[in-house]
Amino acid sequence: MEAYPIKLGYHVRAYAFGDRLIPDLLGKRDAPGGVVAETWEISDYRETTGRILNGPYAGRTLHDLVEKFPDELVGKGWRGPHFPILCKFLDASRMLPVHLHADDETARRKYGEPNGKTEAWHILWAAEGATVLAGVKEGVSREELREAFLARDYEAVMVRRRIESGDTVYVPGGVLHSFGPETLVFEVQQTSDLGVSVMPEDLYGRPLGEEEWRANVETALEEMVTEPRPIPNPGLVLEEGRNRRVLCCAGPHFALERWTLVEPRLEPTHPWRCLTLSNVGDGEVALEHAGGTEVLGRAESCLLPAAIGEVRLVPEGKGSLVACYVPDLRRDVVGPLREAGYSDEEISTLGEVRA
Repeated sequence: MEAYPIKLGYHVRAYAFGDRLIPDLLGKRDAPGGVVAETWEISDYRETTGRILNGPYAGRTLHDLVEKFPDELVGKGWRGPHFPILCKFLDASRMLPVHLHADDETARRKYGEPNGKTEAWHILWAAEGATVLAGVKEGVSREELREAFLARDYEAVMVRRRIESGDTVYVPGGVLHSFGPETLVFEVQQTSDLGVSVMPEDLYGRPLGEEEWRANVETALEEMVTEPRPIPNPGLVLEEGRNRRVLCCAGPHFALERWTLVEPRLEPTHPWRCLTLSNVGDGEVALEHAGGTEVLGRAESCLLPAAIGEVRLVPEGKGSLVACYVPDLRRDVVGPLREAGYSDEEISTLGEVRA
C-alpha cells in the first residue's frame, strides 16, 4: 500500500434537527445549501462509504482499501467487514429525537448486524445552558417509561446534565439519549446506523402513524439498558511541551483525543492502528510524511493509515484537531495516563476502560 493522508468525500444528511452550524460556525466551505444536519466525514457504512479524493487511490472507495489492505490501512492483524469507526460533524440546532442504538448483542441477535452502535459526542460549541439527556433515572419502571414516552414527558424519566464546549459524553449502545438545541458536536461511533426513536416523528420531522409510533416505543423498551447514566467529561490532559493533548474518552471500540497545537507535533509510527484527524480550528494544518505533504483545511478530515510511519503536524497559527482511533487500551490509554499520574478511578471516567 502507498500510505499517505487519505481524504474522503463526505455524506450529508438533512435531518430536521439541523441547520447551518457546520458551514457557518465550523467553516466547512464546500457544504451544500439548505439544512446540513450531519456530515459523515470518515465512513464505510454501506452506500455511504467515502470515495477517496486525493493521491494514488483517488476515485476508489474506503471499503475497497479496507478489503485490499487491512493490515496496512487499519492495523496489523485487523480483520472485519468494514472500517471500524465512523466520524461525523453533527448540528443540533434543534433537539435531537429521543432515541437509542442497539448494543452489539442486540445487533447480532435481532438484526443480523456485525455490531451495534456505541458512540461519543465531543462538544465543539454549545450555547450557554445547553444540556444533554442521557440515560434513565434510577428506579423508573418499564410502565412509567412507556407512559412518559407516549406523553412526550422525557424529563420525567431521563437524566439531564449541563454541557460546555470541550466536554465529551460517552454513550454505550442501548442507552436512551438526546441533546440540543444550539449544540455542535463531533461524533465518533461504531460503524452502524441502527437506531430506534420513541418520538412520534421521524428524523425528517414527518409525523408517524399511531401504530408505528407505539411499535417503536415497544422496540425501544425492549432494547434499552438502564445503566449507565453518561456524565459529560472534560477529559484528562497529557502535556506535550507547548501543545495540549486531551484524552477525552476511550473504550474497546474507539478513543477520542483533542489536540491544541501551537508548535509542530510529531505523531509517532503505530503500525497496530490507524488514526483519523478532523480539523476543528480556524487555520490549516500541514501533514508532513515520508511521501510528501498534505494540507488539512478547516472542517476537513483525513485518515492516516497504520503503515504511514511518522507524521509531522504543522499548524497555521494555533491548530485544533480531533483524533480518533481503535485503541489497545492498556498501551494507548491506561499506560500513558498512569505515567502522567492519573489514578485508575480517574481513568475509568473516560468510558469503558478497566484500568
